[in-house]
Amino acid sequence: MNLCELLQATDGVVLQGDARTEIRDLCYDSRAVTPGALFVCLPGLHTDGHNYALQAAAAGAAGIVCERLPDGLPQDLPVVQVTHSRRALAQLAIQLYGAPARQMTMIGITGTKGKTTTAHLIAAVLEAAGRKVGLIGTNGVSWPRYRHPLQHTTPESCDLQRLLRQMVDAGCDACVMEVSSLGLKMDRVTGIEYDVGVFTNLSPDHIGPGEHASFAEYRAWKSVLFRRCRVGVVNADDPQTEAILTQHSCRVVTYGMDHPADWRAGADFCLQQQPGFLGVDFSAAGPDGIFRPYRIAMPGRFSICNALAALAVAGVLDLPADAVRQGLTQATVEGRVQPVPLDAPFTVVIDYAHNEAAAENLLTTLRAYRPKRLVVVFGCGGGRSRIRRFGMGEVCARLADLCILTEDNSRGEPLRDILADIRTGMRRGNPDTAFVEIPDRRKALYYALDHAQPGDMIAVIGKGHETTLQRGGETLPFCEREILQTYMKQKKA
Repeated sequence: MNLCELLQATDGVVLQGDARTEIRDLCYDSRAVTPGALFVCLPGLHTDGHNYALQAAAAGAAGIVCERLPDGLPQDLPVVQVTHSRRALAQLAIQLYGAPARQMTMIGITGTKGKTTTAHLIAAVLEAAGRKVGLIGTNGVSWPRYRHPLQHTTPESCDLQRLLRQMVDAGCDACVMEVSSLGLKMDRVTGIEYDVGVFTNLSPDHIGPGEHASFAEYRAWKSVLFRRCRVGVVNADDPQTEAILTQHSCRVVTYGMDHPADWRAGADFCLQQQPGFLGVDFSAAGPDGIFRPYRIAMPGRFSICNALAALAVAGVLDLPADAVRQGLTQATVEGRVQPVPLDAPFTVVIDYAHNEAAAENLLTTLRAYRPKRLVVVFGCGGGRSRIRRFGMGEVCARLADLCILTEDNSRGEPLRDILADIRTGMRRGNPDTAFVEIPDRRKALYYALDHAQPGDMIAVIGKGHETTLQRGGETLPFCEREILQTYMKQKKA
């Protein structure tokens, strides 16, 4: 496609060069430029793509898109000026890849917690109904016979459009994706109209340098999804729902457990626990008012809430009732309240909970199974808001019988500073809660297994599905499930 054709989707103005130049790819990282690629200069928190335009040109870029003209570019190199580089990147990508989102049923999920689980539940229901589904989110991108990790919950716009095109080419007719607040703020999903938008819940998170300036801003960006979807499926129980729907332009469908809603769960539910299995049986009714039984292989009240969101989406899409029930029963989510098979008289679960709200939901749910002791192994990430550390420490001290403090992607920040913040939070939650501090996460896992008692429930939280550990500028292989299973086998041997 030539540059002139691409620019039809933008407000770009050609400052120099031939607008008929052929463009074969889009790129925003000068290190990844290939001949024929159009390089888009993205302003960032720590660096600015405009500073790398010369490197992109030297690497063979077919043209440059910028907000301001970089100095020193060859005079015959096509240069396009736009008002907003990020918005232009999304528009260019949609044009280059043929608007793939318009060829699938698009379902976007936003909220603070529950996005990944809800996405997998919806995907499982769609697959049971015979649809071919692509998934994009915290656990990576996947479709039948393809899986790959992602750096961001919501990928950069040109990466996202490329993935959507690959999904369509692979035969997918539906895409379920997590839509982060930063994805909305940074124009990663600009130009996509969702058939269904889903809101799970909202609590303070992602507030700090490089993220959001305040909770109000965080909430405002979340709300944008409901001006870009045809139907909004929202949580009637969440106190932020009214604010999320400010200026919405979609038809609204509600779900909930405590407030009147289009889709609602019965007051009674039954926790199920078997070796290697934690789940719940519940009943739910849709607009017809008839309660029907369901089972999910995920524990607790918050899992029912996620399942209700999936039921509401299934209702909007008019999916067969049998497929919905089958999909919910069979759905599993890697790293989300995931029991680890250990052949032991205690239970170990892995979960991605890495903020205060998610940790509180998880530990409250596990408490309902009445373990002899509730033990939690956790840390907090470096280079992130300190508020999260205080909150995690406070919740874990309040709800657990024993806390094992350790590392969690400390990145370049001194681990001692992170642990000190967690201890401050613990003193607020319950200064009498027993804890041990083991900086090495592998040794912390070993300690948890060595000191486990019959009837204990051990929650290893923060990393979930992740298979690496970021420490001191290095990214190391680290799969908690494999580490736990290997060590337990060695103990038994």
